[in-house]
Amino acid sequence: MKIAVDARMIKMSGIGTYIQNLMKNGCYNIAIGKKEEIEEFDKSIDIIEFNSLIYGIKEQLKFPYRKLKKEKPDVLHVPHYNVPIFYRGKMVVTIHDLTHLILPEFLPNKFAYIYAKIMIWVALKKATKVITVSQNTKNDILKMFKVNPNKIEVIYNGVGKEFVHKEKQEVEYLYEKFNIEKNKKNIMYVGNLKPHKNLERLLEAYSKIENIDSTQLLLVGKAFSNYNVLEEKEKKLGIENNVIHTGIVTQQELVDLYNLSDLFVFPSLYEGFGIPIIEALSCGTPVICSNNSSIPEVGGDLVEYFNAYDIEQIKDSIEENLNKKEQLDKCKAKERLKKFDWDDISIKTKEVLTIKNENRKNK
Repeated sequence: MKIAVDARMIKMSGIGTYIQNLMKNGCYNIAIGKKEEIEEFDKSIDIIEFNSLIYGIKEQLKFPYRKLKKEKPDVLHVPHYNVPIFYRGKMVVTIHDLTHLILPEFLPNKFAYIYAKIMIWVALKKATKVITVSQNTKNDILKMFKVNPNKIEVIYNGVGKEFVHKEKQEVEYLYEKFNIEKNKKNIMYVGNLKPHKNLERLLEAYSKIENIDSTQLLLVGKAFSNYNVLEEKEKKLGIENNVIHTGIVTQQELVDLYNLSDLFVFPSLYEGFGIPIIEALSCGTPVICSNNSSIPEVGGDLVEYFNAYDIEQIKDSIEENLNKKEQLDKCKAKERLKKFDWDDISIKTKEVLTIKNENRKNK
């Protein structure tokens, strides 16, 4: 079978990691997107150039419908809900989360909410099969939309094989590269800086911990429109000298930063999965995180949980776990992390992508 994928989001966090790993594991024959980005992960794949931005009318009108039709794919995999609404071929859609519907207060306007709800509804109707990356996301879909549960397959995200424990001397170059002070405890967050990631509460909680000057908070990831808000918050709390914004880092630097850190904290208000949780655990770093959405489904009993809205709980959790790096049960973690193997996940995904003659009643 010929399988095509909309790969425009291949360089983004979260969904980008998802596309990259499925592509590296040979799930696709055709990719739609930017040639130079796609070829980083698969040089043999057939590419249909398409550079339109996501979430808008232009991507619908400019989608390469004719070029894709000429390639005659058996199925198109759309790894997000922004499906091409005029595409008539067989389609499998991955819906990672319903953040835009669960937390509409963080959207720019009411139109964005309406657009998201309509597009998710269209995706659910047009898709032969829907993949979600957690049971929680499947449950959210079933609560908000009328859809046959049998149409939705839960296939977890994975963690790359490069996320492994390293010796301290292997990662010490990071001190100079990111101006990280030696002999201080490092608390790390990874992800984008969007409002639903709850970083303002994290900053408040961090500002209250004991012996704060013996610690540093590393915020690793892409900044969005609230970047200035966070910097102002840090100044207001008097912790600007304790917080390091690394911006986007390379994959090797990310692995090494996990290894350098004493504690990983993930305070998100809602997640469809939460890949950084299993990345940190794979590197031997203890994790504390929110007790909402899919996060407990991913972290299981390997992590400590807190109420994401309770600043005191976040603060207490940081203090209680900052010195527990050596106590992480690595054998237990290794056993649990087996369920997040990209090789197995790619096989399961390809099985869904290659299903033929799906019963129409699933719609």
